[in-house]
Amino acid sequence: MRIQLKLDEQDRKEVTLADGSKRLVPYVGPVEIRFQNRVGFAGALVMGDQTLLGAIPMEDMDLVVSPRGRRVEVNPESPNIACSIAKQADK
Repeated sequence: MRIQLKLDEQDRKEVTLADGSKRLVPYVGPVEIRFQNRVGFAGALVMGDQTLLGAIPMEDMDLVVSPRGRRVEVNPESPNIACSIAKQADK
């Protein structure tokens, strides 16, 4: 996927694998992510041959997981535009 999208390595990041071992992997981006009427931007760790979408980009695009349907969907509480929660900093 990295080659097809022509993503340049921006950095290397250390990841801890499920067995506890650590490995340095390429970090690429930015990646533009589109899903239905949503768009988001993220960086990506390059490891293996599967593409996985993490919780932070999903939250940024206001997507939810439907366990019953086993799929990702636009948040039904905000179907027209992505919503986020933000707290105002004290002045």
